Order: sequence, then structure tokens, then C-alpha cells
Amino acid sequence: MLPEDEARLQLIQYSGSILEFAGYRYIETPAFEDTELFTRGVGESTDIVQKEMFTFEDMGGRSLTLRPEGTAPVCRAYIEHGMHKRPQPVRLWYWGPFFRHEAPQAGRFRQFAQIGTEVLGSDDPAIDAEVIALLADILDNAGVRERRLRISSLGTAETRREYGEELKTFLRGRADELAPDVQARIDANPMRAFDSGDPGTQRVMKEAPTLLDRLAADDAEHFTEVRALLDDVGIAYEVDPGLVRGLDYYTRTVFEFTSDALGAQSGVGGGGRYDRLVEQLGGPPTPAIGWAAGVERILLAGGGGPGWERVPPVFIAVPKEERRRAAFSLWRSLRNTRPALIGEPGRSMKGQMKQADRIDARWTVIVEEDGFELKDMESGEQRPVATADEVVKAVIK
Repeated sequence: MLPEDEARLQLIQYSGSILEFAGYRYIETPAFEDTELFTRGVGESTDIVQKEMFTFEDMGGRSLTLRPEGTAPVCRAYIEHGMHKRPQPVRLWYWGPFFRHEAPQAGRFRQFAQIGTEVLGSDDPAIDAEVIALLADILDNAGVRERRLRISSLGTAETRREYGEELKTFLRGRADELAPDVQARIDANPMRAFDSGDPGTQRVMKEAPTLLDRLAADDAEHFTEVRALLDDVGIAYEVDPGLVRGLDYYTRTVFEFTSDALGAQSGVGGGGRYDRLVEQLGGPPTPAIGWAAGVERILLAGGGGPGWERVPPVFIAVPKEERRRAAFSLWRSLRNTRPALIGEPGRSMKGQMKQADRIDARWTVIVEEDGFELKDMESGEQRPVATADEVVKAVIK
């Protein structure tokens, strides 16, 4: 991230403010974890574990992995720090670097940044709708173009197992029409066939049985309520029976936001429920849901920058060295209301005004012997101002 990449920082800060206002607390997990956390939590048959993790052995002989995703580390922290004893649900958000060994392409890198949320301790359908609505707000405010939302339900682990056997039988009967990689994982992860980009596999999957048609009654009721809540707040969506997230821990609601402006690799963020993961990692039974969104993908889909305006700075020009302290005092008064930058004391006024132009300053304050001169950089109008307090009031109007 370079200094000129300020849109990236703005996106993170703005997203954090949306989530904080919704009652989410910030959490930060280590950049690397025990490898077993991901093999147990994410799933040994997933592409992430099989092909994409950066794994190494430390000086003590332990296998460590640079985190490829954020949910399993948050669940580990939830267990180790006794968060199940806090009032439930626990609402958390995070951002940071993640790592996957995959082919770099537009908006996808081996080190990438994600913003994510996790809500642990509730199976209420309203929580599902809440996290989806929050991600929709973030994407809309970031100016993501041609946004679409796909949703589905994967039911419980038991339902998935029964359906998995049915799907395996179907795929084996059409194996010669499937891509080689899909054939290879029929037994390990048959549902990933829905993700395949191979034309022959896609034709087969159009005729495949769907899990959505085989949900247990309570899972179907849960999904119906999630859709009703989204309808109530006007969030448009498409029900996609073939939506399969790439991680094994998902149950019930799954969702993905895409942007048609990105072409074939259109995903910008998504997630779903993982009601068994905390227990699977050694914690108490804990229903949970979360999502993650790629910062680079959001910015790319938003046309390179968020949909909010940059606040123009105030430039403080200091004609004489002895006015440095007065300039610094003014800077401290301004910094909680607007970005401000002090010029180099003693430098020519012509040079300092050029610097004000380079940073696109909205106002320039010239620190004189007995007060200040305030220049409107848009109109060119300049007027005297007696005190620092008056300067602050003038530039925040």
C-alpha cells in the first residue's frame, strides 16, 4: 500500500465505522496459526488446504500457516478467551492481510486484504439478514457497480451428508462428461462440482439434484424467514441452488455478492452460517455466521475508489522561522476537524503556495506576526483573521 492508495484506507475506516455503529467490536488475530486449525476448520478436501496455504515449520518443529481466511482464527480466539461466557451473540469485525498461493490476477493477490464480520452465539434468522444488509451497505457506499446478491441454504451437516451420497451417485453416472479435477474429488467433495467453470461439467450440473429441495423442515423455515427479512428492507437477491462456498464449515444460509463489472471472476464478498465450527474446534455448541470481503476487489468493482469524498486539507504557510510555534499550535487546533499540513518555515511564500496547490488545499492559512491571513484556494479571496479559534470556525463551515 503506497501513500497515494488512500482510497484503500478510507474504505477500511468507513467500513469499520458502519460496523462499530451496528454494535460490532474489533478483533485482531495473528498472521499465522497452527496449521491444524485450518485443516480441521476449513476442511482437508478444500482447495485452500490442498493447494493454496503457505505452510512452514518454525524453529521448534511446529507446522504453522499464514492465515488464508479469518473465520477459523476468530473461532479459536472465541474459545480460548472464554467469549462464550459473555452476553450472546458476540458481534466482531476485523480487517487485515491474508495469504493464498493462487495465480495473481486483477484484484486477486497472494497477499490480499479482507474486511470481515463474525457473529457468534445466535441462530436467529434476523442475524443472517443483519450481516447481509451490513455488507450490502458497505458495497453500496463504496460505489460497487452492477452488484448482485445470490443466496441459498446448505441445511445441516446431516442433510448435506445424505444429499452428498445422492449427488455422488449422480456424478458417477455422468463421470465421463465431467472435468478431470471434478472427477477426482467426487468422493471427497462432490458439491464443489457446482463451482466448476468447465462447460461439460456445467451442462451436467444443470440436471443435478439440488440440496435446496432436500432441506429439513426447520432449515427450510429458517431460509424462508431470512428471505422475508431481506424483502422487508428492500435488498434484492437471487436464490441460487447451485451456490456452494469453498469451505467445508458452512451450514444453512450461504450468500455471495458479485459485481458484473468484474467479468468472470466477479466475487467481491460473501459468507454464511457455520453452526458446528466452534464445537468442532473444541468449544461449546455455538451457532454463528459471518462474511469476508476483499478490499482490492471492492475497490476494483467501485471503479478504483469509494463513493465518498476526500476531505480537502488546510495548508499552514509560515513565512518566518519565529512563527513556527504559532503554526504548530494552530495545526493542533485544526487536526480534529480537518486534515492540515504545515509548510517549511523560512521557505519562500511562492514555494509554500505551490506546495498548497500540490496537495489540493481548500484553504491556506498564512501565519503572520499579529494574526493570520486566510486564503480561499478556490476563489483566491484572502482576508485577515485575528485568532486561531476564528480560523478553525472559518475552515469547517
